[in-house]
Amino acid sequence: MAKLKVAVLISGSGSNLQALLDMCAAENAPAEIVRVISNVPTAYGLERAKQAGVPTTVINHKDYDSRESFEDALNQMLDSENIKMICLAGFMRLLTDSFVQKWKDMLINIHPALLPSFKGLHTHERAIEAGVKFHGATVHYVRPNMDEGPIIIQACVPVLPNDTADELGKRVLEQEHKIYPLALRMIAKRQVRVSAEKVVYNGVDNLMESMINPEG
Repeated sequence: MAKLKVAVLISGSGSNLQALLDMCAAENAPAEIVRVISNVPTAYGLERAKQAGVPTTVINHKDYDSRESFEDALNQMLDSENIKMICLAGFMRLLTDSFVQKWKDMLINIHPALLPSFKGLHTHERAIEAGVKFHGATVHYVRPNMDEGPIIIQACVPVLPNDTADELGKRVLEQEHKIYPLALRMIAKRQVRVSAEKVVYNGVDNLMESMINPEG
């Protein structure tokens, strides 16, 4: 089976990009990152891609007078590479409904919270303030509304009594680096599909029964 052609969109340091690059570097990887695109010329993630031998492109949103014209340039690049899956990895631009619809079920994102809780920014601070006992990360298919869409995979970490947002965020990030490559691998191996706006699994059996915090 041919490898799934993937583009990764970034704006920053690219730590989740690195996790995806590492997974795709394996000889038996079912996916191949063929292009890394950044809207920020100085994003360190571009250097990560170059070190991995992956072609990079900068499409600076500041060079365009509208979101639509920026996305037109983005679409031209993606179409020219025959991209079949787009991974948003710290891409700090809101996408228009038309872009999201064009790439429906071919566009995924990772969010540092257990969606549908804590959409938006400052998720770790808000989780601590809310007093939840678990926090985590979610990989999901993108839909027009922010941080919505069928959930592919989630990872959770306990919220400890004296956690700071930074401490909690570091533990969540470690899980992000695990679940984003796993989600892409499952998609590339056709182990997930979307039905009635929910993800259906094929050949994924290791589902957990429970987690408790505190255990008492």
